[in-house]
Amino acid sequence: MKQRAHPKRPRGFFACVRVPGTTGHPKRSPAIDLTGQRCLAGWVRSVRPQKKNLFLHVNDGSTLQPLQIVASSGLDDPLLTFGCAVEVTGTLKQSPHQKQLVELEADQILVVGECNPVDFPFKIKERHNLEYIRQFPHLRCRTNAFSSLLRIRSEATTAIHSYFRENGFVQIHTPIITSNDCEGAGELFQVEPQSPENDEDANFFSVPAFLTVSGQLHLEVMSGGFSRVYTFGPTFRAENSQSRRHLAEFYMVEAEVSFTQSIEDLTKVMEDMFRSATEDVLAHCAEDVALFHKITYTEAIDILNRSSQKFAFPTQWGCDLQTEHEKYLVKHCGNIPVFVTDYPYELKPFYARDNEDHPEHTAAAVDLLVPGVGELCGGSLREERLDLLRTRAGLQDTYSWYLDLRRFGSVPHGGFGLGFERYLQCILGVDNIKDVIPFPRFSHSCLL
Repeated sequence: MKQRAHPKRPRGFFACVRVPGTTGHPKRSPAIDLTGQRCLAGWVRSVRPQKKNLFLHVNDGSTLQPLQIVASSGLDDPLLTFGCAVEVTGTLKQSPHQKQLVELEADQILVVGECNPVDFPFKIKERHNLEYIRQFPHLRCRTNAFSSLLRIRSEATTAIHSYFRENGFVQIHTPIITSNDCEGAGELFQVEPQSPENDEDANFFSVPAFLTVSGQLHLEVMSGGFSRVYTFGPTFRAENSQSRRHLAEFYMVEAEVSFTQSIEDLTKVMEDMFRSATEDVLAHCAEDVALFHKITYTEAIDILNRSSQKFAFPTQWGCDLQTEHEKYLVKHCGNIPVFVTDYPYELKPFYARDNEDHPEHTAAAVDLLVPGVGELCGGSLREERLDLLRTRAGLQDTYSWYLDLRRFGSVPHGGFGLGFERYLQCILGVDNIKDVIPFPRFSHSCLL
């Protein structure tokens, strides 16, 4: 247990045992030689000493499945405990057991990092709930539940980027610090230097600056030169809420599509992206994914008013849909994703396109509602008509640059945003949004 002169170590345990072109736990294949001298490193998940042999389960985070290490009892060490970090050198052999393809017959075991199992907050034989795990943001990646979530989050990120790349979208890195309030809700984090060198009343950027709530307006700038653009990055909302649906910092997927006047063009991109990413993450066939349903806001209000269920919030035409309404509509439509289109004009931001359909007066806007979550995506066609934009109060002073976009080569376009953490909640069935992000930020909590 003293030497560290090891053969080259692969990136993950199954980098050396996985059949090329496959994912997950490998199947048995006698035609493929998996044996040979190996050096593996990871964290001990279990220790089982016997009279003649020592059995360890070691995992490096690349997969949920640990690798069994078989060693002589002479390699046992008091420092070999649950949670410790080890490097193991030995011979990889086919396992005689049906539940595992290979096991490592160890020649050397080196404890790289000690772990006192008494002080370690996660116990080897206990199944900890997510609320308990959440108390230890610096350690929860060591649990099976959260390490699985992080691998899925990584896969979903890759899948979303792949969808946009394969469908001709250009990625735009929109700024995190901005002088715009895209949503107009006033729920902003203002950015100021901690120790300003100049006058305390002077703005560092000469204008008030905030953490971004959305990259949409910057995407609209780019949609004047690119027909399809998207961004995927952190956004911030100063909502004083500790509910299971809200975070102060979260990731948004946003896209803009030029040369379109059809809300169906947007819903098709939203649906295709959702399908593509979900099929990739869950490794399901396309036929296993349910069809999407589509209703108008007016039809949604009618469904709610005909329901025998008592709602806490009003359901008159013109009222915004609340979470309880969204979840009911999804359930009513068969627990499949539901598009709700054509919202009242007054409920939507200044950039949503006016349908000019008086007396109802709606906007060409759409929300995607999904089981267990409610609203997942929100989008709209953008108002490209300069004469109508000029009638919006305050735009000429605050967003004169936005009006310029309509003056110089403007095209009909639209876009949407998807809350990435809510997407993960949806596909995994996780109840609390704080359990799908590595370091959750919300009111009265900023651990680490």
